[in-house]
Amino acid sequence: MAYIRAMDLIRYPLASLAEKVGTPFYLYDVGILRERMREVAAATEGPKLHARYAMKANSARKVLECAGDAGLWIDAVSGNEVERALRAGFAGGHEPPVILYSADVFRDNALRAVIDNGVLPNVGSPGMIRELAEADYRGPIAARVNPGFGHGHVQACDTGGPSSKHGIWHEDIEEVIGLAAGAGFPVVALHAHVGTGPQIREFDENMRKLVDLFDELLPRFPKVEAVNLGGGIPHPYRPGTPSYDLGGYRALLLEAAESLAETAGRPIRMEIEPGRYAVAGMAVLVARVKDLKRTRTNAKGEGHSFIMVDAGFNDLVRPAMYGSYHEMSIVGRGATREPEPFVVAGPLCESGDVFTRDDQELLVPRMLARPEPGDLLVLHDAGAYGAAMSSNYVSMGRAAQVAWEDGRATLIARRESIDDIVRMECDEPI
Repeated sequence: MAYIRAMDLIRYPLASLAEKVGTPFYLYDVGILRERMREVAAATEGPKLHARYAMKANSARKVLECAGDAGLWIDAVSGNEVERALRAGFAGGHEPPVILYSADVFRDNALRAVIDNGVLPNVGSPGMIRELAEADYRGPIAARVNPGFGHGHVQACDTGGPSSKHGIWHEDIEEVIGLAAGAGFPVVALHAHVGTGPQIREFDENMRKLVDLFDELLPRFPKVEAVNLGGGIPHPYRPGTPSYDLGGYRALLLEAAESLAETAGRPIRMEIEPGRYAVAGMAVLVARVKDLKRTRTNAKGEGHSFIMVDAGFNDLVRPAMYGSYHEMSIVGRGATREPEPFVVAGPLCESGDVFTRDDQELLVPRMLARPEPGDLLVLHDAGAYGAAMSSNYVSMGRAAQVAWEDGRATLIARRESIDDIVRMECDEPI
């Protein structure tokens, strides 16, 4: 089934909101967000399955609250994510392990957050077990495995295999078993994340291969209660791309739960931890068109027409970092004109501040109606790794975030000011 974009722009008073909060800004449709969270919860309903929300995709308080309302647990990857999950109402403790801390390194307050709140640590490097023991941690752990295979939509997103830094190589798992036993840490969960390949069916193939790997590993872990297959559920960013069938995924998970339970001789809870799937389609980034200009063809290459907008890769870094695709729309006086090829670029003093690039860093003009300066340009499917990866590069304040629910708009994160940006600066003797 072809994907139909969830956010129909005619539902929202974008021009009015832009006047009130300025541009660029993120707009979240909370109704769509709740629906996606419920879909994930329904796909993992029952005693054999459970879903976590991978909050690194979008850690806004409203998003976390919707995940909690749907009954999802949390996958956190930093100490502050643990703290934000706790503040949003998620429980600490190991029984059940509502918050899972997954990382390859303890940094900042992460070790303390795990110990003080009884959060289950998912260790991605053997040295993390030593650190836990030295910090007098007492409790169970999970182990993240690098299964030797996996995909990202580009090489930079590879989450499994020889080039991936994540997890403990599957053939070296005996070291973890020995370290955990020596420290008195029962291993109660196994975890892996292999990502999404360029083709949707690759995700299903990887999940089946992952289940086979855990089937081999489980006999070495007599205390394991849960197996986590990670996230990576595909989201259709491009028009015409088929939506992923969560019903088929549920069937795969139930089959895996039965197979692994038979291998282990005890019930095994199957977990997944989608992030992007739950939030990508519930948000847009709204920018204002500031100007149009062009370059001309010469000996160096072909000329281009540019739409210059006030959003940059400090607001949405995915196109600059990965060559990721986001559908775009013009809202305003130029919206009804015939489409023309345009490169869409932002305000930063960086040649890579372009939203219409591919994964080879080449410009790929987009067919768009010719806007007028002052019109809005909307980047769709921006809810995952949009605001979460935004920055203060060139001392710009991060964009405001607005939630739309039941026909009403609420500012849930104001635009950062210069005072916010310089607040951490100091001159203190140490």
